[in-house]
Formats: sequence, structure tokens, C-alpha cells
Amino acid sequence: MLTSDRFFDPNPAQKAAALELYALISDLPIVSPHGHVDPALFSTEGRRFGNPVELLIQPDHYILRMLVSQGLTYEQLLSQENPRQVWQLFAEHFYVFRGTPSGVWLTHELEAVFNVTEKLNGDSAARIYDQIQTALLTPEYSPRNLFKRLNIEVLATTDSATDPLLHHQAIRASGWDGRIIPTFRPDNVINLAAPGWNENVAALSEISGFQVNDFKSFLRALEQRRAFFMSLGATASDFGPYQPTTEWLSERESEAIFQQALQGKATEQDTARFLAHMLCEMARMSTEDGMLMQIHPAVYRNYNPDVYTKFGADRGFDIPVATEYTRNLRPLLERFGNHPNFRLLLFTLDESTYARELAPLAGAYPSVKLGPPWWFNDSLNGMRRFFDQVMETAGLYNTAGFNDDTRAFLSIPARHDVWRRASANWLAGLLVRGMIDRDEAESMVVDLAVGLAKRVYRL
Repeated sequence: MLTSDRFFDPNPAQKAAALELYALISDLPIVSPHGHVDPALFSTEGRRFGNPVELLIQPDHYILRMLVSQGLTYEQLLSQENPRQVWQLFAEHFYVFRGTPSGVWLTHELEAVFNVTEKLNGDSAARIYDQIQTALLTPEYSPRNLFKRLNIEVLATTDSATDPLLHHQAIRASGWDGRIIPTFRPDNVINLAAPGWNENVAALSEISGFQVNDFKSFLRALEQRRAFFMSLGATASDFGPYQPTTEWLSERESEAIFQQALQGKATEQDTARFLAHMLCEMARMSTEDGMLMQIHPAVYRNYNPDVYTKFGADRGFDIPVATEYTRNLRPLLERFGNHPNFRLLLFTLDESTYARELAPLAGAYPSVKLGPPWWFNDSLNGMRRFFDQVMETAGLYNTAGFNDDTRAFLSIPARHDVWRRASANWLAGLLVRGMIDRDEAESMVVDLAVGLAKRVYRL
């Protein structure tokens, strides 16, 4: 059972204050400005979720990676033939999520969305599966109706530069009033090492209407795509470089590397320099069209080659690596750090950079804001560390509130609830220590829940 005071400090004065602050925001609409939910879920009125496994387990790489760490296989977990068997395996191993963010989110989803109050284990698996499956067959549990029931005000997806955004167009054409917007993610064309890069560039040519045969036409095609994304409501771009390295190349250098890439002859050094230059070009485009620029670096993606080869990307084998921001970002920030129309939102998986680099950068440059604890740090303790290491130097108003960054649709309210409780608890600590007063705490907690995200993403 979910307790009303979960995650709050046991100190009576702080807990009482946290409960009061949380009450102010618990029912506020959810603003989800960055995530990976499939927009196809909402493109038609009649869309339904198939079964509990494809809804709760298979799209969630947090769950997959933990179960695989316990000896289960992707062949077992991703099987489409017998979802009940997959659910049974999951239930028998649900205990391994005790004390983890995934365990917290899953428990919240089961109880708050499906009214499941029985503990999930091998004995209860079949009953709970049937309870969820029965619910999914009703109109109330369609994706569109759940979107409304979960009180989601806006949901941003993440879409490649070559995506025609047909589902986003269908949502708009249908007249449904749920707000689903795309996010521009051009990694598959600006990273020369992306799988099928030449095919991706050909797709960019076709969808943009520009014949991309040199670097200038490449930039024009990307600018056209950004404009198209914005026409469907996009307010942000997103980039996932291995490192946040930026560098300005000359026109001759950028053209030479682009031509080498078209011929399949780009070197590893060429690839790194070209991506560093393209981050600067994307920043330049942001100053012109106003899109927020997000950088999510420092991940060794698809670390397990066997899993990647057999099952594709994003199956849980992505591992954080150390990174550096101060020197890497300087070429970009020298040019645009003080630009009035530039906004740069930085994320990290390397927590050692919080106090040393990220908070000072955000506390100085008007363009720089800090994203919330991300991925492996998206937990109660990760949020505490973020508050402790960032806020004193950067200040609350140089941060961006919360985004859930999830593929698992029903985990959105659970993740936001943890953030709201962590925020209320942190502010309650400041309040009982006399660092802020009640009015300030109440204003700050609303900003942490929705206000900051709306302002930074311009939603």
C-alpha cells in the first residue's frame, strides 16, 4: 500500500511542512516536456493497449536490465507468444526491485492506475494480470482517456529529424484536444557514425525537399525540418553526443568532412570533429528559431553487442561514463552563451560535475539551465544530491523543473510524484531551518512541479 507520507523526512517538523507543501501540488497537471512515449498510442480514438506485458514491461528498459541482471534473458522477456508467461516471470522476480526507483514507480502504477493493492509475486501474478487485462479492455483505459485521467497537460515525444511525424499530424487532424508535441532529435544525421548514415541523409533529402549533396544543402535541410517540427508544436531540440564537445570548423573543413562521409571515408577523428561542429550549428539555429537546445551526453550506448545485434537499441545496456563540460562547451558558449535568444539545457549522468561545473555555468550564463536528475540519477536520493549540489550555486530559477524521460507511458505520473515529494521535502527542510519563509516555499514548490518546466520549454 502507498503511504501518504512516503519519501518525507522522519523529523516531525519537516514531515509536517512537507505534507503541507505537497498538498499544494499533488493534483496539479503534469507537464512532461521531454520523453520517449510513442505518439502512435494517441493517433486514433480506438487505440488500445494489448496486454499488461506490452504496456508495463517490454517498453521499460529499467525493468528489462534489472531482470536480465538476475539471469533472465531477452528471449524470455521480449517474447510475444505468451504474455502471461512473461508476466509470471516478472512477478516471480518482482522482489528484486525492492528499494529501487522502478519498484516505486511500478507499485504506484499498479495501485493508482489499476487499483491493485495486492502484492505482486508468483502467487498473485495471474490474478493481477487478469485485473489489469480486464481494465485494459474498457474504454476508460484507452491511451487517450488515460492521458486525460492522469491529468497530463502536455506530453513531448522525441523524434528523429527524418521522421515524417505522421502520428503527430493524425492527432491534430483528429480534433482530439490532448496536447502531444514532437521534439527534434537529429542524432541520426549529424553523427556520421550513426547506423545507416548515408541512408539517413538520403531520407533527409527526400523529406526536406532539398537535394543534400553538400554541407550547405545539409544545413538547409535541417533548418527546414526544424521549421516543420515547430509547425506541429515542437519547442525543443535534443542531442545525445557521447561527450559534449563543441568546435567550430571552417567552411572548407566542414565541407571536406561531409564529402568524405558521403563516400564512406570519414575517419573517427573526422566524425568527432564534425559532430562537435554540428552542435555549434544547432546552437546557431536555436538563436534563429528559438528552439530550446538540450544536450544529454556521457552514455556508452548499446554496450552489450550481442543484445544490440539481436534485439536492437535501447534495451537497457547503456552505461554512464565520466564527462567534462567547462572546456568542451566553451567554443559554443563563447559565441552564444550571452545571446538573448539562446537557451541551452544541460543534463548529466556524471554527478561529479554538478557542483564543479554545471552549477557554476548555469549560475553565470543567462542561456544555460540545468535539467533534472536524469536516467540512473532519477531517484529519491539522486534528487536529494541534485538539490544539495546544484541549488546553492545555480539557484532554483536556473533549473528546469522535472521531465520524466520515459518510454513507459503509465510511469509518467509515478515519476512526477516522486519529484514532487522530493521537492516538497527539500523545501520543507529549508523552511524549518529558517532559510526561506512560508510564502517563498509555496511559490517554489509550484515552480518545481510545473512552473519551471513551462518557462524553460516555453509551454
